[in-house]
Amino acid sequence: MTANPLRAYAAVTAAYWAFMATDGALRMLVLLHFNSLGFTPIQLAWLFLLYELAGIATNLCAGWLAARFGLAATLYAGLSLQVAALVALAQLDPAWGVAASVAFVMAVQGVSGVAKDLAKMSSKSAVKLLAPNEGGGLFRWVARLTGSKNAVKGLGFFLGAALLALAGFQKAVLGMAAALALILLAIALFLPAGPARPDEGG
Repeated sequence: MTANPLRAYAAVTAAYWAFMATDGALRMLVLLHFNSLGFTPIQLAWLFLLYELAGIATNLCAGWLAARFGLAATLYAGLSLQVAALVALAQLDPAWGVAASVAFVMAVQGVSGVAKDLAKMSSKSAVKLLAPNEGGGLFRWVARLTGSKNAVKGLGFFLGAALLALAGFQKAVLGMAAALALILLAIALFLPAGPARPDEGG
């Protein structure tokens, strides 16, 4: 266990909150933007298909990745993939046809789905290693982290709608990518060494 668990917990929570906020905002941005372009409900549903399927696939191998490369590495990978997905989505050209737009956004959403489950698994597993075992400490720390998820993601939904209305799709997506990249840099600088791998906690 790291020598400063509270500092590590704060860093992990900040990363988790930042990711969930941008994830919620991205979902709303995509939905509202393509709805405004006249996409049908079925076409909109296709946009999110790979997002969910990629999450399922990631969950099947995320534990092995964390055991091999460490929780910090998988957390950084999740945040980095989300930044890459946001930057890629900003390259969407309004002149593309419906089929090309749907295929492109599906692929980008798939990357975002991988990112989501890497970040989620890393954050929750790291808390398990950091939390004190006595007095129900683990349950309280996990509850604080996961209990905040819906509130933060709900805030992200509002943020996405507001950014779309105020800045437009491309600027909103690039702005979120820049903000998340800064948070990734801060986490890399301030996250204490360890917990590295699940088998190192304890």
